[in-house]
Amino acid sequence: MKTINPTAVQAVPAAPAVPRPTWRVVLALALPVLAQQFLILTVNLSDRFLTGRFASPTERVEAVGHRLTALGLLGAATPGTALPARVVGAEIPWEMGRQETERQVSYQAAQTTAGYLAWFISSYTVLVSVGSTALVARFTGAGDRAAAVYAANQAILLAAGLGLAGTVAGLAGLEVLIAALQLHGPAGEFAVAYLRPLLALLAFQVIESGGIACLVGAGDTRTGLYVMTGVALVNLPLAWALCLGLGPLPPLGFVGIALGTALSHVLGGLTILAILARGRSGLRLHARLLWPNADLLRRLLRVSVPAGIDSLSLVIGQLWFLSIVNRLGDVAGGAHGIALQWEALAYLSGSAFGTAAMTLVGQNLGAGRPDRAARSGWTAFALGCGVMSFMGVVFYVLAYPMFALFCPDPAQRPVIDAGVPVLQLVAFAMPALACSMIFTSALRGGGDTRVPVLFT
Repeated sequence: MKTINPTAVQAVPAAPAVPRPTWRVVLALALPVLAQQFLILTVNLSDRFLTGRFASPTERVEAVGHRLTALGLLGAATPGTALPARVVGAEIPWEMGRQETERQVSYQAAQTTAGYLAWFISSYTVLVSVGSTALVARFTGAGDRAAAVYAANQAILLAAGLGLAGTVAGLAGLEVLIAALQLHGPAGEFAVAYLRPLLALLAFQVIESGGIACLVGAGDTRTGLYVMTGVALVNLPLAWALCLGLGPLPPLGFVGIALGTALSHVLGGLTILAILARGRSGLRLHARLLWPNADLLRRLLRVSVPAGIDSLSLVIGQLWFLSIVNRLGDVAGGAHGIALQWEALAYLSGSAFGTAAMTLVGQNLGAGRPDRAARSGWTAFALGCGVMSFMGVVFYVLAYPMFALFCPDPAQRPVIDAGVPVLQLVAFAMPALACSMIFTSALRGGGDTRVPVLFT
């Protein structure tokens, strides 16, 4: 038998690795973020759905009417009918229905204002998240894992500090802020009560956001998806249970919806801390690295503050716009809020592709490949703009049933009539919004946060 001398065999050179197409890399990063964003949207839509139904005016009127009929007090009476003295209480059901309808619309208006302030909170977390993603991505792309770990630790420290500061400032000025937004009467009171638990537990939400941003910068968008999946899975049943009083939980009504959201973010923040404490994607929390490092905190804030000013200035403009809407009454405020919840299908898509652009631009610039950085930004825009434009078509065609889902009672028809034209008009803005969101994120990934501020 012929033997082969191993030393005589020439090694066959390995074929060079074929880089994945840019669009696949973008989708690999964007899709998990998109799923995460849609989970958040699912929670928001569930909250809006619950607000429109947990105290349905018609159901309450019918329930009272059945009770009075059983007592022989109602009969065939209709509103305004002259009734004998023995049925003097027969007008009660319709008066209750009117009051419940007004209260329901006030809940919807309050939730709209609360939603705007929730965006303000999200923009506040930008003071941590943008710098965290950009800096960790830059260090990761340069192969400096130790610096990336140090940046992640300082980002968590910054998140905790900013979260506590936001709680103190928010609770102290909440009532003044709601009044400044021209939301008065029961709707204003409902909004204040709704926002208090969210502000009281704000630090956990900021830590959750900062930790996920660090993992994204390290190229890990899946862990954030898993955490936010858990947050959503806890939030949905908890909000319903606290609102309606299911099982041993007390019925807290409208405030229960917000408390369910706040508690779910507590679990999300604690989960992120636990994940980073054990180590994930090359990042790990160390007690010695959680002591403030002025230089690294300045570097984080140097990227985040302009981005925060960018986002916060936009939200301040939106809050001013909201004050105009609130002057039009609770019906307009409720309709406006429902339109925005549906519009989130589009702008959350833009945010996901913007996150992919920011991560890839940062990593490629850190690796010294500006050509790939530019290609990644343009590819992310092409894909994101296509998705958002498709959403715009959906808004225009299906506006009426999308509103009717949240307004099941005939007495809420004015909210539908006011809101459908709004959603149809918003549909035409989707391509421009995609351009603004995705290219702004791409510039931030490259460390340029000043130009986006000028545009905003």
